[in-house]
Amino acid sequence: MGAPGLGSLVLVALSLVSEAFAFLTLGLVRSWGERWPRWVPCLRGRQVPVLLGTGVAGLGALATSVFGALFVLTSLNADIEATTWGIWLLNIAYAPLLLWGPLLGAVTVHYYRRRTRSWSAPARLP
Repeated sequence: MGAPGLGSLVLVALSLVSEAFAFLTLGLVRSWGERWPRWVPCLRGRQVPVLLGTGVAGLGALATSVFGALFVLTSLNADIEATTWGIWLLNIAYAPLLLWGPLLGAVTVHYYRRRTRSWSAPARLP
């Protein structure tokens, strides 16, 4: 991309950090999101605090929603030198980004409800 100086390393680091946060999203729906995994040195086996999980996920949902909206706003108002097919391809490739924030918010709410309430199974009808 022609980033000057350490700019290339910053881009790689940003990519790795975003992948790590995407991986942590799985913790909202997997068992290791409720208890620290064995490979975490000092915390293994302890419960993950509910507010830690929901706080980080909620901030991520908000940030991703804002980023998605700003990306759409910027791309609609940008003077991009590309073919019509190139612009369509860009829009198709980044369209799922618009859903990531709201879906992460929904999963965060479900995680919070699951961890704070004791859900009883509904009674079965005869």
